[in-house]
Amino acid sequence: MAKVKVTQIKSKCGSTKRQIANLVSLGIHRMHQSVEIELTPVSAGMIEKVRHLVKVEEI
Repeated sequence: MAKVKVTQIKSKCGSTKRQIANLVSLGIHRMHQSVEIELTPVSAGMIEKVRHLVKVEEI
């Protein structure tokens, strides 16, 4: 599987509880925090739900 770097670039204030839960599930807890994750169908779906809050880069 490919690895991607996910960085939160916008605040989660004003987001729904489901979007905040997706960020926490990805391992992101604060602004400008980056995490490296395996790009599986599950993680790709979570990223898609919060794509307006994060930046995704391939590693």
